[in-house]
Amino acid sequence: MQVRIYQPSQTAMQSGHARTHIWVVVPVLTTKREPEPLMGWASANDAFSTLRGKLRFNTVEAAVSFAARNGWEYHIDPPAERKVMPRNYLDNFRIVRPEDEEREAARGA
Repeated sequence: MQVRIYQPSQTAMQSGHARTHIWVVVPVLTTKREPEPLMGWASANDAFSTLRGKLRFNTVEAAVSFAARNGWEYHIDPPAERKVMPRNYLDNFRIVRPEDEEREAARGA
């Protein structure tokens, strides 16, 4: 079985860093999802599809050792680096004219 190990990003509704330091082990589904004939819900014939997002670890080493102990092939996705650009309240009201941008570009080159 193949699994993916990654660190989840924060949601759009989240401004803090809660639950972004954990590592999640998710199985890579080998069967495609098809509508169930009786109810029409999407289902897969893979028992591991129910584990989606359930295996959480505090460190990547713990997640890797768990996957190795179970004999799973794993792929580690590196966490996305967060870029925080410092801003000033005054920047919201700053007017930059196109000719000023050209002068700044010519001065910097």
